[in-house]
Amino acid sequence: MTVSIYNTLTRAQEPFVPQEPGKVKMYVCGPTVYDYIHIGNARPVIFFDVVRRYLESTGQDVSYIVNFTDVDDKLIRKAEQLGTTVPEVADTFIAAFNEDIEALGVHKATRNPRVTDHIPLIVDFIAGLVDKGFAYESGGDVYFRTNKFEEYGKLSHQNTEELQHGIRIEVDERKEHAQDFVLWKAAKPGEIYWASPWGDGRPGWHIECSAMAREYLGDTLDIHGGGHDLQFPHHECEVAQSESLTGKPLARYWMHNGYIHINNEKMSKSLGNGITVRELLKRTKASAIRYFMLATHYRSPLNFSDDTILQAEKSIERIANCAGNLQYRLSSLASTDVFEAGASSGNAELDARLAAIQAQFEAKMNDDFNTPDAITALFELVSEANNTMQRQDVTASELGALLALIEQFDKTLGLLPQADAADELLDEQIENLIVERTEARKAKNWARADEIRDLLAAENIVLEDTPQGIKWRRK
Repeated sequence: MTVSIYNTLTRAQEPFVPQEPGKVKMYVCGPTVYDYIHIGNARPVIFFDVVRRYLESTGQDVSYIVNFTDVDDKLIRKAEQLGTTVPEVADTFIAAFNEDIEALGVHKATRNPRVTDHIPLIVDFIAGLVDKGFAYESGGDVYFRTNKFEEYGKLSHQNTEELQHGIRIEVDERKEHAQDFVLWKAAKPGEIYWASPWGDGRPGWHIECSAMAREYLGDTLDIHGGGHDLQFPHHECEVAQSESLTGKPLARYWMHNGYIHINNEKMSKSLGNGITVRELLKRTKASAIRYFMLATHYRSPLNFSDDTILQAEKSIERIANCAGNLQYRLSSLASTDVFEAGASSGNAELDARLAAIQAQFEAKMNDDFNTPDAITALFELVSEANNTMQRQDVTASELGALLALIEQFDKTLGLLPQADAADELLDEQIENLIVERTEARKAKNWARADEIRDLLAAENIVLEDTPQGIKWRRK
């Protein structure tokens, strides 16, 4: 079955056909790196990570570009507040961004181009627009003539009059028309700047993505993504300037994720209700954050609350416990076989049920990346696994087939907790302590057995008696 995508440009769901078979050119707008990312930033980061993962699972080679806006009014103000430079602010928060997305289990992009590394490229792009009459210089600034691009408004489906009412435009006598937008900003005293044919200055916000997307992915992208808030004006302006220069569509498929609300209120600085990823990771597991983001369809609004995160934690625990139990049962059978999803379990009825669940998962992911329903298929698989493990005569092949399919689904969703090197060492220590406690109880050394029990409890380790022996898990 072919993947289909809801295309913001056409307002319709369409079969996804890359320009070049087997290769996908995908660009997603990245952060302005003046602060730590908040959960609103995390939604597109996590969702488009899943889009990329799923397309790769279908055999596509995905070139995935996520930019860093590392010069901007916000960075300039932050540098002034901290008594440092714009590049130092950017370096600090790019490093923080990379730490945060790694903690969230997000795979790094193919490239993360920075605006400040591409100034000559951006200047050339603007010069091309000036030469074609789509841009003009005024007072050291360069503006785009929106009325010259006849299709301006086609992405957000607004006409010029609606656009004038839809944005707050300050009176600026340097502009030919109120809705013209800036491509190059003349330098103000004390600000960071670069030389250009129009004088010292820096790029406007919209031009950077057009220039860098073209540099790394060509004139036309397969997929351009970002948050709903970027649809206008940012993406609308990208369309206008890129297509004016190249005469080609900027992107064939446009994808926009919905907003996040906090306790049913819009997240905003004025309300002071923003939550950074770093803050949230201190309160909950990364896997629960991913689950929370993916349990609602990406185009729908998402409401964050303590209750929704608690529900996500419980759901993740159910999935993780199932995978852990399968691994434990396999180890108890001393199986060293390598299992692959789709391989026969030796049980025709189980194989048929697994094939149906896999088909359901793929159908939902093919349907505009419907992660909530894909997660439903995952839970059907968890139920199947839990029921199968109740059998005393269960085989390693059956357990392996179940675990392999869970792991295959997880390669797309990324919901299973990822153990790091420190966790692996701790696992070995826990296993040794459990063995020691068992021996202590056999020797009736109750004091040592109780001491180990208390030590494990302090580390949030839960011990469970099973027919195969003592099993442990982290809370």
